[in-house]
Amino acid sequence: MTFLKKLFGGAGGSGSKNDALTEEYEGYRITATPIAEGNTFRVSATIEKEIGGDTKQHSLIRADTVQGLDAAQAACFRKAKQVIDEQGDRIFRAR
Repeated sequence: MTFLKKLFGGAGGSGSKNDALTEEYEGYRITATPIAEGNTFRVSATIEKEIGGDTKQHSLIRADTVQGLDAAQAACFRKAKQVIDEQGDRIFRAR
């Protein structure tokens, strides 16, 4: 339980960048930040890329929920990679 409290700041929110898993993909840095919701985790990730000397960041939060932290982290990476493959650098444009 201590690991989960550390990972999620003890408040059930998303994990901090220091504790979260990070993976490089196609020039992007993906940080899995699943959000604890009762007995499940909401799929959430941060996607970053350095463009023109600036680090651009996109927060991805999905409606999908997953049982178990390991499965949730895997889902976070899978969904983030899907968004990168579909949208590329357009995810950093203002809406």
